[in-house]
Amino acid sequence: MAKRVRSMQDFDFRGTALSADEFSKGKVITTTGEPHAEYAWDCGPAISRYLEELRNGRLIARWCKRCNRTMLPPRMFCELCWCPTTEWRFVRDTGIVNTFSLCNITWDMKPLKTPQIPAVIEIDGASAGMGIMHLIGGCDPRKVRIGMKVKAVWKPAAEREGAITDILHFTPA
Repeated sequence: MAKRVRSMQDFDFRGTALSADEFSKGKVITTTGEPHAEYAWDCGPAISRYLEELRNGRLIARWCKRCNRTMLPPRMFCELCWCPTTEWRFVRDTGIVNTFSLCNITWDMKPLKTPQIPAVIEIDGASAGMGIMHLIGGCDPRKVRIGMKVKAVWKPAAEREGAITDILHFTPA
């Protein structure tokens, strides 16, 4: 016999109804204030090293010995075999366009005179299917093709901050 799945209707969520009068006469304790919420985010050893190498103008990946895959962006374990990755490998800042889109509006719905071209770039030196999403620039949008060879255009070294935006865009190689 199948077991019945319980739903929210199966629970009795009785509470005490409060009236506006109880609030206005101070019978209910309330407080007001401005929250001061702070947070910190740790991106872990793989992405931390990846971002540091972006600051240095280089792309770095992790290698899985068991699957023989070079993974970019790097991760500390392989999502296929669940084994720890074993070494760092520098990869080139060139690759091919795996897929792309011509965007005539920004993410916040503002029209663009020249389309943005977000693309997935399979990076040379990483395993097939591995790469990053970034922008194509410096070319006629009508000439972008799947399989097109591209090269990273980096910010000047003094302006880099350890972010994916240290690569301004990819341009035809």
